[in-house]
Amino acid sequence: MATFLLIRLLRWSVGLLLILLITYAMMYYGAGDPIRMMFIQGEDFDTEDEVVMLALRKKYGLDEPFLAQFGNYMNNLLQGDWGRSIRIEVDRPVLDIVRFRLPISMQLGIAATVIGAVVGIALGVWAALYHNRLLDRLIVSIVLFVNGIPSFVILPMLLLLLVLQLKLIDVPYGWNGLFHIDSALPVAVIAIGVLPIIVRQTRSAMLEVKSQQYVTTARAKGVPESRIILRHMLRPVLTPVVTALGLIMIGLVNGSLFVEYILNIRGFGLLTIEGIKKVDYPIIMAVAVVGTLIIFVSNFLVDIIYPILDPRVRAQ
Repeated sequence: MATFLLIRLLRWSVGLLLILLITYAMMYYGAGDPIRMMFIQGEDFDTEDEVVMLALRKKYGLDEPFLAQFGNYMNNLLQGDWGRSIRIEVDRPVLDIVRFRLPISMQLGIAATVIGAVVGIALGVWAALYHNRLLDRLIVSIVLFVNGIPSFVILPMLLLLLVLQLKLIDVPYGWNGLFHIDSALPVAVIAIGVLPIIVRQTRSAMLEVKSQQYVTTARAKGVPESRIILRHMLRPVLTPVVTALGLIMIGLVNGSLFVEYILNIRGFGLLTIEGIKKVDYPIIMAVAVVGTLIIFVSNFLVDIIYPILDPRVRAQ
């Protein structure tokens, strides 16, 4: 286990370094000068004063060559200094901004993943058990229909239905906590996007497992169907589903950009949009760091859960 963790840690370190290098190079050579953007857009200054611009570049370390800038950034990052925001929240530590924004997106992503997983696995199991019958066709048809509707269409449709037509809720705006009624709509929209993937994975795995000999033997011995499903069939079915959930979780935390943008939820997704729009180098780099770490941690959790679900992997 220690060797496994050491190899993983080495791969993550090299991967993170390469991603940060590529991201920093793309910003340095193509993203534009954030200091000059302050003057052009007129948000912070009225005139283009070269003396002030040079002083600001020096303050944020943007007056040095590429390798020197990147080296300074990595050195500060290893010491826990993620830099200071240049344009979004001027001169505020980026780490403080991430600490405030990331938990909001994490709550949305985890809640949507749990709801999507529970509903999706149940629908996938039912569809497989009633293969090529009415219930199977109905579930598959609904999943295909939902899969073809992007979130930027689903969200306005739900707003029209729940707010204007049924008048069940007021227009949700901002973030008031996961257990506030306003969070139900964004969580539902994100979970709907997750649902088709989980249903397809579960249904396919279930169809493959249900024809195995040990399942036929269990039925021949008179084992109740519910016990066969829960004890003998569901565990191997969950193995590919867990893989899908790991990939889904990667995208959910930073993938709910549209939902956060429209509903003004000041989460990590909205921070990503703001950082790119305003060419805020430290914010963009923080997005790259956090996004990469989420990928690594998600893959690591999948690797840990695999042996629990499949004894063959544990034996290897």
